[in-house]
Amino acid sequence: MTARVVASALLAALCVAQEPKPSRMEIVLERREAKTSKMMDPGHIFAEGDLVRFRFKANFAGYLYVINRSTSGKYTLLFPKDETGRNNRVEPSAEYVLPATKDGWFRIEGPAGHEVVYWLMSPTDLAREGGTQLPYIHPLPPAKPEELPPGVTPRCDDTVFRARGDCVDIQAGAKPVSKAETLPQNLAQVTGAAEQDLVFMRRQYLSMVSSPGSLGGPVLYEFHVAHK
Repeated sequence: MTARVVASALLAALCVAQEPKPSRMEIVLERREAKTSKMMDPGHIFAEGDLVRFRFKANFAGYLYVINRSTSGKYTLLFPKDETGRNNRVEPSAEYVLPATKDGWFRIEGPAGHEVVYWLMSPTDLAREGGTQLPYIHPLPPAKPEELPPGVTPRCDDTVFRARGDCVDIQAGAKPVSKAETLPQNLAQVTGAAEQDLVFMRRQYLSMVSSPGSLGGPVLYEFHVAHK
């Protein structure tokens, strides 16, 4: 009887160990204020000229690529590159600051609207896959007018504004890639990256993106930064 109980316990422990671990990523948006930084609500509406940066953490290893589509339709590789840091290897539970350079920040520019920041996590280094340089690290052409979604005007949520006096657009922050969205070619060619089953949550300043189980391949999602 005792041997059977021990065997059952070991089998149960083995089954638990083999269950796929949910994948999770966290993003915090910060704004520079004088010589310090301040964590901001993901939906905060920024002003032109504001300096911002991201803090990123994942519970799994991979390679991170970040691309921005400005409100004018221009695509810019934010990371990795010389100006923001070349080492895009992400280790589990380690926190990374983007730009990954000393006192580095991104400047808010362009017409009012939503900057669309694409976050791509891959289990393999896409820039070296197959021994060739893939176009993730090359300049991207501007989006064509027909590829751009209708213009978005940032709007303060009245409920949040009355409660704490903070101008927050609830449509900004982390979100899935729309199935109707036209992606730049270098992202569109990553098979299945935008089709992963993801859950999006907010906890004060923290944006959380998770999957029910371990991700079997690249994953792609967006973070909208609203500005006047």
